Amino acid sequence: MSNGRVYSPADPDATALLIDDGLITWLGTDDDAPAADRTIDLDGALVTPAFVDAHVHVTDTGITLQGLDLAQTRTRGDLLDRLARHAADQAPDAVVLGHGWDESRWPDPTPPTPAELDRAARGRRVYLSRADVHSCVVSSALLRAADPATPGFGTDGWLRRDAHHEVRTIALGSLSATQRRDAQRTALRHAARAGVAAVHECGGPTISSEADFTELLKLGGTDRLPEVHGYWGELGAAAKARDLGAVGAGGDLFADGALGSRTAHLRQPYTDEPATTGHGYLTANQVAAHLVGCTEQDLQGGFHAIGDAALGTVLAGFALAAARVGVDRLRARRHRVEHAELVDKKLIGGLVEFGVVASVQPAFDWRWGGTDRMYAARLGADRALTANPFASMTGVGVTLAFGSDSPVTPIDPWATVYAAVFHRNPTQRLSVRQAFAAHTRGGWRAVHRDADGVLAPGAPATLAAWTYDGDLHRGLPAFTDAPVKPTCRLTTLRGTVLHWKAS
Repeated sequence: MSNGRVYSPADPDATALLIDDGLITWLGTDDDAPAADRTIDLDGALVTPAFVDAHVHVTDTGITLQGLDLAQTRTRGDLLDRLARHAADQAPDAVVLGHGWDESRWPDPTPPTPAELDRAARGRRVYLSRADVHSCVVSSALLRAADPATPGFGTDGWLRRDAHHEVRTIALGSLSATQRRDAQRTALRHAARAGVAAVHECGGPTISSEADFTELLKLGGTDRLPEVHGYWGELGAAAKARDLGAVGAGGDLFADGALGSRTAHLRQPYTDEPATTGHGYLTANQVAAHLVGCTEQDLQGGFHAIGDAALGTVLAGFALAAARVGVDRLRARRHRVEHAELVDKKLIGGLVEFGVVASVQPAFDWRWGGTDRMYAARLGADRALTANPFASMTGVGVTLAFGSDSPVTPIDPWATVYAAVFHRNPTQRLSVRQAFAAHTRGGWRAVHRDADGVLAPGAPATLAAWTYDGDLHRGLPAFTDAPVKPTCRLTTLRGTVLHWKAS
């Protein structure tokens, strides 16, 4: 590859690189380039390490890309209109799947009722997950399939907690194996077009299914698709996770829920619903037992924890586990916490002490953070500004791995970098280099692949080439308040081309 602008600490002036057998064997200027069997003219493209998305739900992402995406709905009526148009093309006995509605953006934040969904879908069964995928609204038929005694059940059809998991299992169970594979391929190809060469899939018994998970792991890295590193979120199931092919027994192993659905577990009540502090699913002893089991299996453990109460429980469990297996053994596994949104100095200290990787989503702050969006409504402006303290975590050595939690937010890595650089709280902003590293090397470090995520001789040829006409600062886009995002022309995984778009 020649005539490019290569982002490399090994040679900041490099314009060319040589790839052989999946590795970068040489890097330098065009004038010094060795002979090659084939040369690709980069035509001035910016060349960087490819991105890693450290938290995705691949099948859900593919379903959303293929079907009913409700992220842009602005009213309940808008949602119902889109549902009606989509449902008209579905079989009468189909379960209509949709995702992304966010009532916090609507003038009237009242979700549709089961009866309204019934009318719009003309009697078809309907499952519509909220933007955070921690609650849903359902049609009458699916509501009747849920047990009214299950925690989180609501006669209004807005289901949370265990009731949501119950109907979600029914809804996703309506997909055939062919439909699942098609959705997975759609999502992975979409990721490759965005410059993503690897994803971390967060599956589990209430998120997907064993069949969905194992089929996806077999698919990843084949047929010119991004690599998939799987996390299976089931408590006490380290051996099972290993048998399924997972790299960790974690991901969406829920210590709590989400802020949008008011199920994230908080120390202080929600501002807009003072009767609740959300819900904690685990005890410190359960966390400890899980971590010990993972450590003894030489496997990563991890937990989904958003609220400060949930994170407190998780870190108390880390302390109990450390007393049993030792801090050094615990740190060596690089156990993870997903999201880690409400985390104060003491909790950050726990992440540092136990070597916990924080798998975080900057787009959450961009979409819902600050003083005038959903987090402020749920938490009050002061608490909202403490959420997602990326600079505080980075400053004391916490390893950050950036992801999208797609389909919660889109797979759009440069938008993720931008969101971290322009955090809603200016004191928590990262530099472009810091944010880029979290979305590349951070994702590889989170799966113990420390040699990946950098362009240098001897490193894997996992890279992306970008059309970008803006200014560079220290080799990366110098984002301003109104950035022009790079456009992906080429994505490779250890030398294999995943995506190519001729200039």
